[in-house]
Order: sequence, then structure tokens, then C-alpha cells
Amino acid sequence: MEKLNRLSRELVCKGSVIDYYHDTIELPDGKKVKYDLVDHKGAAAVVPVLDDGRLVMVRQYRNALDRETIEIPAGGLNGREEPTLDAAKRELSEETGFISDNLELLISIKTTVAFCNERIDIYVAKDLKPGNQHLDDGEYVEYEAYTVDELIEKIYRLEIQDSKTICAIFAYKEKYCK
Repeated sequence: MEKLNRLSRELVCKGSVIDYYHDTIELPDGKKVKYDLVDHKGAAAVVPVLDDGRLVMVRQYRNALDRETIEIPAGGLNGREEPTLDAAKRELSEETGFISDNLELLISIKTTVAFCNERIDIYVAKDLKPGNQHLDDGEYVEYEAYTVDELIEKIYRLEIQDSKTICAIFAYKEKYCK
């Protein structure tokens, strides 16, 4: 396959979480086309595992869907240079109150490659110690614990549709539940 050539990138809108660009691309036949790009600084997520094997999920309102969702704890990086391990520990503590020094990278995903460059590194956290939840302003999050099988049932009943959470649950099951 011949390489496409980016001729220009124009910032259309700068947001608090993402920036939106129009790219002009030259195709191998010389035609020029516009591509949309959603630029994201990256994120980290964590699969918290209780001593009994249940996974801690967060329930929160998501404006894009206008409803509550069940997800793994996650959040954006505080700048592109922030190590994702640090962000995963922070989000674990903020959203659930749990802390852990035993985090291991499970999987790294690109959420929507057709128009977005967001990468999420997903960690597994074990040896959880209780602490205090300390949410960001405007964040209302509750946490709940489920078995892996209960979560997979929720995926197939369409109760969990968040892609990072689905990837994390299946990757966790494949790696740790044999």
C-alpha cells in the first residue's frame, strides 16, 4: 500500500479534553481529501481486583450517552508526559478510594482509530487497601464489585457498552482466570 501524504493540519476547535483538527491528505493518485482528527492526550484505566476475586467497577453519569454507565476506573493524563502508571494509581484512588502498590500493565488500546488517536493503558491492581474516595469537581461516582462472569453477562445484556471496560474484562479473564 502506498503511503498517504499529510499536507496540512488545521486546528478547528481546542477543547478541555480533546482538540479537533481538519487534515488535508494527498492520496496516491494525487487527489486531496479532508480527514477529521480528534487529538487526545491519552488516558489510563485500572481493573481493581478485590482479595475475593471480584472486580471493582464505577457507576457514573456520562453526558455523551445521557445515562449512567458501569466502567472500570479511568481518566485522562495530566499532560502527555505523565506516566500512565501514575495516572492509573490516581484514578483508582480518586474514583474508588482504594490504593495499591501492585499494578501491572494488562493491555493498551486505541479507542477509535478511524478519527481519534486516544490511547488508554489499562492496568490490573491487586492487594487493594481501603482509603477515601476523592472525586474531581462535578464527578459523582459510586463503586460496586462484580465477579468476572457477572460482568460478562452484563456485556452480553448490553448493560456494559464502554469499549475500554469490555476490552479490560475480556483481557483480564484471558490472562488471570484460567
